[in-house]
Amino acid sequence: MIQTLFGSVPQEPNLLERLKAGIQKTREGLVDRLEDAIAGRKEIDAAVLEEVEYALITADIGVNTATEILESIRQRVDRKQVGDAGQIKQLIAQHLLEVLEGAERPIPRVAEPPAVVMVVGVNGSGKTTTIGKLASRYKAEGRSVLLCAADTFRAAAIEQLEVWGQRTSTDVIRQSPGADPSAVLFDALTAAKARKVDYVIVDTAGRLHTKTNLMAELEKMRRTAAKVIPTAPHEVLLVLDATTGQNGLEQARRFTESSGVTGLVLTKLDGTAKGGIVVAIARELNLPIRYVGVGEQAADLLPFEPDKFIASLFAT
Repeated sequence: MIQTLFGSVPQEPNLLERLKAGIQKTREGLVDRLEDAIAGRKEIDAAVLEEVEYALITADIGVNTATEILESIRQRVDRKQVGDAGQIKQLIAQHLLEVLEGAERPIPRVAEPPAVVMVVGVNGSGKTTTIGKLASRYKAEGRSVLLCAADTFRAAAIEQLEVWGQRTSTDVIRQSPGADPSAVLFDALTAAKARKVDYVIVDTAGRLHTKTNLMAELEKMRRTAAKVIPTAPHEVLLVLDATTGQNGLEQARRFTESSGVTGLVLTKLDGTAKGGIVVAIARELNLPIRYVGVGEQAADLLPFEPDKFIASLFAT
């Protein structure tokens, strides 16, 4: 079962296979390198560990996590708990799973709709496309959706969101370019309550985490949402481009400070061999990953589950 803001829904078929296909480049970069490092090696020596470390770092697992894994392996070798290099892969998989599970947080339950999902991130991260895919996913669950075009700064942002509205047969609440984003949000939430809509997905202006005035605008929007619906926003999803690797960490830190991020969406995971950033972000920020994007189609936004991710990564 997949958890949503309104409870559980059945897991779609072939999720594991779709995830496995979507992270093929990371599998090749990490698991294939690990297998090359330990192939035919019975003894775990310094040379093996050096190759293991290289595989972890190049996959963007993160220095801290890589160091922890290597130290754990060394300790087990010293205690004679690991005598076969083939066991290393299993130990790494278990450690990565523990990191991801440690960052998991339950999705909040919304007793009475609408559920408000704010989507934030820098320009080019795939934010508006992610909103369209979320709308498609929610509607496939039998829920009604309203889109809020609160990105009033970027040229053509409203039009881009309306294209996704047309693709998913979803209404879009908008005002003129340059309008106050909080005013657009107020209109959207008022309309959603009147229409008894299940989900409101809020597009926000793509902004660099260094732009303090735009980051302050996010906080103003949070306050506006809470005035109309006291428990809103129920989720604040930060969209990160997985191909940016470690650079995404600093973005995530700043957005978390300014906008109360509750979960992450990693896009373009299919386009990078550095999918280990999933682990690095979860460890460093202690934030759950809600979805991963593994393609261009509306159905290519997949719910993230740590055990499924690790199983698809290390599957034979």
